[in-house]
Amino acid sequence: MKETKYVMSGGLAFTEEKDMKKLSNYAKKGWILEGFAPLGFILRKGEPQNIVYSLDYQKDADEEYFSFFEVAMWTRVCSAGNEIHVFSASEGTKPIYSDKETIIEKYEREKRQMGKYSLPLLIVTVMSFLLRIISGYGWLPEIAGNISLFLGEVFLIILIFPGMPYIAYRFKLNKIRKW
Repeated sequence: MKETKYVMSGGLAFTEEKDMKKLSNYAKKGWILEGFAPLGFILRKGEPQNIVYSLDYQKDADEEYFSFFEVAMWTRVCSAGNEIHVFSASEGTKPIYSDKETIIEKYEREKRQMGKYSLPLLIVTVMSFLLRIISGYGWLPEIAGNISLFLGEVFLIILIFPGMPYIAYRFKLNKIRKW
C-alpha cells in the first residue's frame, strides 16, 4: 500500500476553506498532511485523526509567530516559501481568525502582495500590446511590433499567476465586508 498520496488544490486564493476541509476529511481517513506539492499537497498514511487545518500568510515568519499559534493550541504542519503556513488543531479548537477585522486584515495583506506584482505586469503587458498596435499603423518597424506581441503574450501568461489571486482576494474581501 502506498504511504503517500498527492491531493490537488483548487488554488489557495480561490478555495482555501474547501481545501482545508478536504484535508480534514482525509485526516479522518488516516491521510495526514505532510507538506505542499506543486499545485497541491502531499499526504502521508497514518492513524485517523479528528483535526482541522487552517492557513495563514506571514512573510518571514519567526519563532515568536509560531509560538503564538502553539499557545492557541495550533500546531504548525508545513510552510511554503516561509510565507504560507498550514496549522492543525483538534476539532473544536477556536479558529485562528475568529473575527471579521482580523480576517479582512489577513486577505488585505495578501491582496496587497499580489497587487505589487500584478500592477507592473499589467502595465508592461498593456504597453507591449499598444506597441504592437502602433507598429500596425507603420509608426514602428514591423519587427518591433512582432517582438512586442511576443513579449505581451509572455507577460500576459506571467500576469495570470499574481493577477488571478489578486482578483480572488478582492472578491473574497468584498464578500467578507458584506457580512
